[in-house]
Amino acid sequence: MSERKRVEVAAAVITRSDGSFLLGQRAPGTFYPGYWEFPGGKVEPGEDARAALVRELDEELGIRAEACWPWLVREYDYEHAHVRLNFFEVPEWSGDVNDHVHSALSWQRADVLTVAPMLPANAPVLKALRLPRRMGVTDAAGLGIGVQLAALERALAAGLRLVQLRDGGLAAEDRRRLALSVIDRCRGHGALMVVNGDAELARAVGADGLHLPSAELAGAASRPDFEWVGASCHDRAELEQAARLGLDYALLGHVAPTPSHPGQPALGWPRFAELVADLPLPVFAIGGIGAADMGTARAAGAHGIAAIRATWAAPALG
Repeated sequence: MSERKRVEVAAAVITRSDGSFLLGQRAPGTFYPGYWEFPGGKVEPGEDARAALVRELDEELGIRAEACWPWLVREYDYEHAHVRLNFFEVPEWSGDVNDHVHSALSWQRADVLTVAPMLPANAPVLKALRLPRRMGVTDAAGLGIGVQLAALERALAAGLRLVQLRDGGLAAEDRRRLALSVIDRCRGHGALMVVNGDAELARAVGADGLHLPSAELAGAASRPDFEWVGASCHDRAELEQAARLGLDYALLGHVAPTPSHPGQPALGWPRFAELVADLPLPVFAIGGIGAADMGTARAAGAHGIAAIRATWAAPALG
């Protein structure tokens, strides 16, 4: 039996300021005609994925990619080949979008997709695009519950749409009441809420998901049964464990010096970029960073940023 064909592909998540992204419909005479996909194409021998993407977007759409941020790498077995898809986010480009190879183009949003069918490899990518870019991590034990809830209200009003309930040091009943208050406020703003390290509490309050501390991640044999599941990671091995379990996201840090880890060396952005390269799941940067670091984080391969102090101290998310 001949060795199965392997194809390296570069794919673009071309985004507009309103959060929409571009999809193309595959033309007749190709594999999966009529299916929708992210623009891109094959990586040629001797070509890196970023260069291939710039070339393909010029050939397919007539645009020049001004920013290409590495995001996810996913593999999929199609009937004709084993495909490795290198997804890049393209938030900046020049030129007018013109269709040269697809039957149709459409700007879409992951939460209200109006075209079908999608190529099979894209389902996890569409879910990842539903994941907000900022996560606020609670610190009611340090701030006080009343101050935390007031800060949460401000952050939600400013656009925060993903909250991790941490505060494992609170008494069980205090944490339960806090969880109910947090999820009530999140529901009022259409935000997601995940609970750190307590599946029972997450189910009891109707949370959207569960966040695993690194110790629980290490001991997990299978993905917990929640719509959204993420984990805290500190090295490549933990990130790869999160990927093996099929988690929806990971947090990696600390990226910069932070008072919560005194005397511990920070990763820095170059090391962060090395650790998250070629992973199939979105990774948030955390530790000593805030909204002003979003562009730097995403250029380094982060899905977005997670923060404790910066989320609750700032009057707005920016």
